[in-house]
Amino acid sequence: MTPRYASTVELPRLDDLTLDRFAEDGYLVLPAFLPEDLVARLRPEADKWVDDGLRARSIASTTNPELYGLPPIMELELDAHGELIGHPPLMAVLSRLMGPSFVFHHLHSDRQAPGLAGKPWHHDYEQRPQAHRAYTMIHTLHYLDGLDEETSALAVLPGSHREVAEKDARAGYGTARLPGEVLIENLPPGSTIVMHSALFHARRPRPGLPGKPRYLVDTSYCQAGTLWPPVKPYWRHMLRRGRELGLDRGLWPDLFAARHFAEYVKPA
Repeated sequence: MTPRYASTVELPRLDDLTLDRFAEDGYLVLPAFLPEDLVARLRPEADKWVDDGLRARSIASTTNPELYGLPPIMELELDAHGELIGHPPLMAVLSRLMGPSFVFHHLHSDRQAPGLAGKPWHHDYEQRPQAHRAYTMIHTLHYLDGLDEETSALAVLPGSHREVAEKDARAGYGTARLPGEVLIENLPPGSTIVMHSALFHARRPRPGLPGKPRYLVDTSYCQAGTLWPPVKPYWRHMLRRGRELGLDRGLWPDLFAARHFAEYVKPA
């Protein structure tokens, strides 16, 4: 597969103030960041991923690899999803935030059903044990249809990425409002939230509304310089496929380099 992308792209410009804001708050909101053509191709792939049971099968291969082995297909093997990983404007943003060397960690795609329960406060920084924040890990949350009054909202706690805390340290609050939080509830289609993975956040539902599906594609990356814990037992296979498919576009040699990872350890 040869990834489709324009020969010339308009790369976002991040000034020093924007970079300082990310360092202080732990997130950036990029409205309508993804091009309409890419969003239009991502959406049916997400439908296929959910409707054909591929997402459920992928989860089974992660939670019970002895029984299920490798998944028959991974998200990055879907054309538009694979293209999204190395989307040039996204790479430009990440290189400003993490420097020129970073590695792909994972990709998750979902079409969340209307009425889905909220997700309690948590963060997604991969470190065992949680000991420091010397290296940056970033989750990029791509909302294909945006966010509005018929979807769950995203609550974030600015500055919490600088704490050294376990992922579930605030889970006892559920999805309740916390002092200092910012609620992100209205975004146009194709919007992206670039979030430090240690930032505490929650998915907050809007009860009483019939709602509509919430399309979310999450691509995650890690700054080079330390060994990161993989979260999938088949992580080597995933990185190898990324290289074979040319998803680094020949521009980002570290993007699928296995040397940036420690060995996989199954969660207790």
